[in-house]
Amino acid sequence: LLGPSGCGKTTTLRMIAGFEQPTRGQVLLHGADVTGIGPDKRDVNMVFQNYALFPHLNVRDNIAFGLKRRRVARAEMATRVREITELVQLGGLDRRMPKELSGGQQQRVALARALVNRPRALLLDEPLGALDLKLRQAMQIELKRIQRELGITFIYVTHDQGEALTMSDRLAVMQDGRIEQLGTPRQVYDEPATAFVAGFIGASNILAGRVSRVTGGTAVIEVAAQERVRVPAPGPLEAGAELAFTVRPEKISLDREMPDRDCRLRGRVSEVIFLGTSTTYVIATGLAPEILVFQQNDDSVQHLERGDEAWLSWRVTHARPFTSSEHKGATP
Repeated sequence: LLGPSGCGKTTTLRMIAGFEQPTRGQVLLHGADVTGIGPDKRDVNMVFQNYALFPHLNVRDNIAFGLKRRRVARAEMATRVREITELVQLGGLDRRMPKELSGGQQQRVALARALVNRPRALLLDEPLGALDLKLRQAMQIELKRIQRELGITFIYVTHDQGEALTMSDRLAVMQDGRIEQLGTPRQVYDEPATAFVAGFIGASNILAGRVSRVTGGTAVIEVAAQERVRVPAPGPLEAGAELAFTVRPEKISLDREMPDRDCRLRGRVSEVIFLGTSTTYVIATGLAPEILVFQQNDDSVQHLERGDEAWLSWRVTHARPFTSSEHKGATP
């Protein structure tokens, strides 16, 4: 579940857990309606951002806490604690107290405590938010590994777009309490359903122009002499209609000479940002005062400076159309 603060991600997670009751609708777990069932009777567990470890219990006792509450036999408890400790790579730390652990190790203990009960679904509310960037990236890979090995559903709340793209099999982008789009990370990124999704997931150029004509299901926007844009028509369109669309910065090519492509604009470089492996260009054009272009830094590309003139071009299929209302509601 991905979206800005206040969009309803955590509330949705809490409804699944049973901490909040929905005003309408149902919560189904493996096909069974659990809407009116208390949190302790649902076969789900939750991991929080602050870990919520018991400071007076060591690692082993923190992990075994839920099993003791369920009166699991001592031998089975020891086996399950040992197995989950190895899975989350906490071997040799079972006697340590939470204050003796790093942030990443505490996060693993919280994860192990939730998983040792073998829930049908694990709910994670921004569990990596308190970690530094390098450790957070490492834990993303670890969580994916653990999920694959266990084979249970993880429902993961985050406002970090990169984290969502990295970790998810299915991604739900939320805004104002509703899901704007649900799909694979690649679908959501390459085929955003709304302008909000296009602007929220990664960087995107959200552009608009007046349709000159429609031919073969493609809307043509004439910008100036030798400058035009073709966009797949989202539905019936007439000449004169306003059409908004998005093009990802990495899909745009830069050339000093006019390219032989259906979508091309003339522009002037207003900003150059060198990022090591890539360079970000900000280009002023007749269609928009700022268009972002990402270009990989290798020997095959032409490097431009501020003030240089350049041609921007892209494939028709790289443009994603919106309606005018979606465009006006976009979040850049």
